[in-house]
This record gives sequence, C-alpha cells and structure tokens, in this order.
Amino acid sequence: MRSITKMNKALFAFFLTLVLPLAPGFAQSEGLTSSPYSLYGLGSVNQTGIGRTNGMGYSGIGLKTEDEIDNLNAANFALIPQNSFFYNVGLKGQYNNYSNKGDSETMTTINFSNLAMAFRIAEGLGAGIVMVPYSDVGYSLVGIQSNIEGTNETFESNVTGIGGLSDLRVNLGYRIIEGLRVGASASILFGNIEEEEEFQISNSSFNLSEKTNYTGLRFGLGMQFDLTDNITLGSTVQFPTALKGNLKRSVLKNLDGLDITVEDEEADSTADFNMPFELGLGLSAKIRKSLTLSADYKKNYWDDTGQTENIGSYSDQDIYAIGIEFAKDRTSYKYGDRIQYRAGFNYDTGYLSVNGTKIDGYGLTAGVGFPIGQGQKSMINLSYSYGSKGQIQNILIKENFHLLTLNLSMEDLWFQKRKID
Repeated sequence: MRSITKMNKALFAFFLTLVLPLAPGFAQSEGLTSSPYSLYGLGSVNQTGIGRTNGMGYSGIGLKTEDEIDNLNAANFALIPQNSFFYNVGLKGQYNNYSNKGDSETMTTINFSNLAMAFRIAEGLGAGIVMVPYSDVGYSLVGIQSNIEGTNETFESNVTGIGGLSDLRVNLGYRIIEGLRVGASASILFGNIEEEEEFQISNSSFNLSEKTNYTGLRFGLGMQFDLTDNITLGSTVQFPTALKGNLKRSVLKNLDGLDITVEDEEADSTADFNMPFELGLGLSAKIRKSLTLSADYKKNYWDDTGQTENIGSYSDQDIYAIGIEFAKDRTSYKYGDRIQYRAGFNYDTGYLSVNGTKIDGYGLTAGVGFPIGQGQKSMINLSYSYGSKGQIQNILIKENFHLLTLNLSMEDLWFQKRKID
C-alpha cells in the first residue's frame, strides 16, 4: 500500500510539472484558445469536466461517483469514502479549423483543464476545491476595412484579444438520509481580457489598448436522489450574479515617428457582466454492474440578463448531453477487465444570436480510463472529442475542432493504522 501511495505521489508531481506552466497564477492571462467566437462576452465558455465525464459527452449531474471527483454536482462530494483524499490534475490540447465562404485557417492550442482536491470531513459530509478555466479569449482579426466618417476613404485595422476567466470553486456535499444527498458551492470568478486595436490614417497611426478585469462571487446548489440502488436523479442550480468590471484604456498616436500619449487612465466604471440563472437535470443508471448510462439537460437563462453585443444579442441556451461507460469487472484482478471505456454526445444551442441565427454546436466524445495499481480509485483518463460550432452563413464562421484531454485522478489514504505482523 505504501509503495502504491509513493507511486501515486510521484505521478501527480510529474503531472503538475506539465500543467502548472500552462496556468500562470491560475488567472487566464495567456491566449489559450484561438476561437473567433471568443471575441464575444467573456470568451469561449469551458465545457470540459473532470476525469470520466469528458468521455461521456460532458454529462454527469446524476452520476453517483464514489471513486473520483465529479465537479458537475456538489451533492456528489457527500460520497467521499472514509479516510480517502482525492486529487486530480489535467490538461487539454485542441486542434481547430475555421472556414468561411472564401478562406480557411487552422490553429493548435494547449491549456490546463483542472486542478482539484476532495476529502471527507465527517460521516456523510465531504468537501472539495476545484480550479478550472471558466472562459478563454484568443482571437486575431487582420485587415478589417472601415470607412472614414463623412468621406469615401477607408482604413484598415488589426484587432487582437487574449485572456479569460478562472473559476475557483469550493464544494460541500452532505448526506441527509440514505439515498438523498444535497450540496452547495461558492465560486470566485476572476481574470482579465486584453484587447488591442491598431490602425493607420494618412501619416498617423493609432494604437488602442483596453484591459478589463472581472471579479465576482457565484453560489450554487445541488441534489442527488437514488430512485433505486442503480438509478440516480440529480439536479443543480447556479444563481445569477453580476461580475464587476474594471477597465483601463490606453491610446497612443504616432505622428511622423513621434509617439504621443492621447489617453492612459483607468475608467471610473465599466459595464458589469451579468451571469444567468442556470438549471441542470441529470439521470444515471447502472446495468448489470458493467454498464453505466448518463443523461443531462441544462438551461441557461441568458434572456433575463439583458446582455447585448454589437452584432447580436444573448438568448436562452439549452445543452443536451448523453454518455455511456463500460467496464467488464471493476473488482477483477485482471487489469484488462478493469479498464473503463466511454462514449457520449453533446449538443449546445448556443447563447449568442447573430442576425436571428444562433451559434450552436455539437460534440462527439470517446474516452478510456486506465487503472493505476490494483485499486479502483486511481485512474489515468484519456478522452477525445470531435465537434463543430457555428456555420458558413452571413458573417458567421464554421469552427471544427479535435479536442484531447489527459487527466490524472489519484487517491491517497489518510489516518490508516499500520499493521505489524
């Protein structure tokens, strides 16, 4: 047991050396996505979960998970076994292809997917702390043609943006009675988005830089109820909140090689970003101990936030997810029998509407879990997803992506009495 624990710690330390450089300060200060749709709002919202859920279509609100961290429902933390301490770290790599009516482009990005830990506090009471990227911003628009007001002349500008937000979440799960668990979560959302625009008119050039810092606190609730020993119903709620924004703007003008600072100050205020009320429902079922089915539905009420964009508006979002997992015998001494195989599907109607067209997307997922050692609670999870977002229509762009996630889920045992023969 002690040798396995040492091996787990060594693997975890090695994985951290890979992940931590991708998450400097945990705040998303680097361009960790290349999606043109990250131009809007807070950027591209992260959907990846922790461990097994990535291979199951990102479903898991109703999953009854006792052997690793499931961050999709705070109520699940009530199931952490006695003396167990779970820790989890992951990274992801994404290959994207963007196309419109006349051109196409490809891009590859790498990001960390999560850092997490969970532990039991008392009988039926568990807690966890999870850090994940909430959103990523990383876009570059080159050669945008604009008219000079009152004339027939035009000028070109280049626009870039990087940054995003991180989500630091504390979860508590409590078992009220056998088969009924409730949970609560508190998230600190923080980060910044940097945007820069460069353009030239006649013999003058201008550089406009804006950096917006966002911070906010968000609360949520969760519930899981075992309808039978093999069927579990789950639900989650995320309450609306307003993220406070702080804007710093800098305008630099260059005239005949001479730099002139036109503006360099912090704005008194900037528009807050309103987060929506979110409702989630999930159902899971175990069939003959080897097969697990999962299905989720989420509704995000963006209409009520009043958020708008220059080219579109926010509208209510629906997300559907289904997943399946197969393991021949999780308790077998044969390694091959304990390997877990997963597949799933996810469809997102999107929350941004442009010219009456919503930017929707879908993803097909597959994954495999490789046990570490003889136990059942330490796992290397590998998942792959292929999906598409948007469409070639009007000013929209079609985005196809290949996403690979690698996740290390480990268990450590606390307060075990040593046995001496």
